[in-house]
Order: sequence, then C-alpha cells, then structure tokens
Amino acid sequence: MTASAIDDRELLARLRAGDTSAFDAIFRANYALLVRVAEAMLRDRASAEEIAQDVMLELWRRRESLDVTESVRGYLLQATRNRSLNALRHRAIERRSEPQLADGISRLPSTDASVREREIEVAIQAAIGELPDRCRQVFELSRIDGLKYAEIAARLGISVKTVEVQMGKALRVMRERLRPWLPSGEKL
Repeated sequence: MTASAIDDRELLARLRAGDTSAFDAIFRANYALLVRVAEAMLRDRASAEEIAQDVMLELWRRRESLDVTESVRGYLLQATRNRSLNALRHRAIERRSEPQLADGISRLPSTDASVREREIEVAIQAAIGELPDRCRQVFELSRIDGLKYAEIAARLGISVKTVEVQMGKALRVMRERLRPWLPSGEKL
C-alpha cells in the first residue's frame, strides 16, 4: 500500500470522526484543483467555485457514510465532474427554451429576415464557443479554414483518428445545440 493511500485512509477515518483539521487538510489539498476542473468544463469561474464549494460541503455533510473506494482526490474529482455535467445539462435546458421564445417572436409580421439571420449567427458562435478547446480547434480548422483531416492532424500534432473523433463530437454538440434553428431532418 502506498503512503498516499495510507494518508487517504487516515484522513478519511479522521474525517468520519468529525475531525475538522482532517477536513481542512482535504480542502486545502484539493479545492484549487476542483475549481480548475469545473472551470475547464463550464468556462465560468464563479460557477466553478460554487461547484467546488458544494462538493466540499457535501463531503463534510456525508462524512459519516462516505464510501470512498479509491482516493479522496479521485472521489472529489468525480463528484466535481458530475456536478459540472449537471450544470451543463441545466444550461442546455435553459437554452432550449430560449429558441421557443424567439420562435414566437419570429412569427410576428414585423420580424425582419436579417434579425433572424443574426440570431442564428449568434447561436452558432455561442455553440462553437462552448466546445472543448481541442474539439473547437478541430471544428474551426475544418469548417472555417477548410482544412482536410490529414492537414488538421499535421497542424495540431495529433492522429487523423483523433481529428475524426473530435470532429464527430463537435458535430454532435453543434447539432444538438442548433436543433431549434434547423429545419427537420437538416444536417450540419
């Protein structure tokens, strides 16, 4: 058993017993990392800090019944990832309702086609901006710069297969995000 595994087990035992210094040690060792992980997913520092704080608070609340099979850090990272994904799902639900509101407005006789085009352009830029960094790079190099997959792979120093995977992911996200603006059955 490694020293860090022994330290984790000792910290967990102390935490379960209500030792605030054990909680403090766990907090100090992991909080900044949890914020970075959440911020990388959410692209919003304030939300990331809130999620990291919630994860740490939940650790304290559930300390007596905690079931940590791996490391404390692994447990906290997984909890942060799950909460970040939930936050992203919540945002997606909120965004889905926005086009319905916009659609009601677009049916008004005074709506100009250029306003609708601008709305779609904003939605496209927002969807591209929400892609993970590597995914966004691949998408922009393909769709905006017109590069072939092999050229993208060479430029980014990755395999063509990685380009294909990232592009597939980007298109799925874009299709989902832009679904309210696409006519039925239309592809990106």
